[in-house]
Amino acid sequence: MELKGYMLLKELCELVGPSGFEQDVQRYIKTSIEDKVSKLEVDALGNVIATISATDPSMPSILLAAHADEIGFIVKKIEANGTLRFEQLGGFDNRTLLAQPVTIKAESGYIRGVIGTLAVHYVKWDDPKRIDSHRQLYIDIGAASPEEVAQMGVKVGQPISYGSELKQIGDAKQNRVVGKGLDDRAGCAVLIELIEQFHTATDRPHGDIHFAFTVQEEVGLRGASVLSSNLQPDFALAIDTTPTSDTYDVLMTGTRTLGAGPCIKIADKSLISHPLVTGLLEKAAIERGIPYQQEIFMGIGTDAGAIHTTAKGVSSGVVSIPSRYTHTPIEIVDLTDLENTVRLVEAFILSSAQLTGKTFLDT
Repeated sequence: MELKGYMLLKELCELVGPSGFEQDVQRYIKTSIEDKVSKLEVDALGNVIATISATDPSMPSILLAAHADEIGFIVKKIEANGTLRFEQLGGFDNRTLLAQPVTIKAESGYIRGVIGTLAVHYVKWDDPKRIDSHRQLYIDIGAASPEEVAQMGVKVGQPISYGSELKQIGDAKQNRVVGKGLDDRAGCAVLIELIEQFHTATDRPHGDIHFAFTVQEEVGLRGASVLSSNLQPDFALAIDTTPTSDTYDVLMTGTRTLGAGPCIKIADKSLISHPLVTGLLEKAAIERGIPYQQEIFMGIGTDAGAIHTTAKGVSSGVVSIPSRYTHTPIEIVDLTDLENTVRLVEAFILSSAQLTGKTFLDT
């Protein structure tokens, strides 16, 4: 991915925006796209919905959705010694929390902290197999009292994200990055790039394209559940990340590989993709020489899981960006997979006339 695309992704990932607190992310996205779309609105839940009007009204309307929220935390209590108790927003493995940097969105700006852990010198008196719940952990922001916490502008109810920055991993030829929030700021970056492309190339035929940057996906696909009634798209694609299965860990099956191209989802726990959608995605990938993988993974769900059952139902699918170490502060994606995700979704849109008049029974 070019430097411009990398910097976009870096800026998106380093914003604090866990579920329900996506304002900084949505403001950034709105500013980035508002002069490149035909219509833009922010709905009551916080979804940013942009539309590029059809150049060929006979073609299907398509909804693309990527979620702006990330897994994170919320300040729950301020202890007498100035440490913070917290609650989680989204799904975590408690084993990944110890000694991690975090960022709090305080009244005065972003405040850095760390999730505390026992020094190794105490382990001989502890059970080394013990795994603390997040409710037993605390955040240290360098304060010694509640008064000092208040002086920093930190209070109960404020959102927290991991504090890791997006960085290149390995060398430049690997074209891979590591950081927090790639689930799903990577998908948001894909949508922003698609808006740029369709904004500047007005001669290509397509129906209405709706770009939805959704909220609260990580806590139950909530933002996506209100999209379809107003937009009434003919087809929908969620653009999200998916955990790879290529690291030889004991549970890995080698079915989703970093750098091998975007995954065309067949099924997950929230959705069995519509065969018209998966069929056209695969055809477009083959015709344009875009590498792709097939995805059947029942451990996750995406916004498409909510979209396809709302209103009168929407024929939906998912294009997934492979990601290692999902829902941790060290998520890794291959930027070439992002580029090919843009290419695949663009090809789907431009080929969508092939879906006109077809139904489930035509597959």
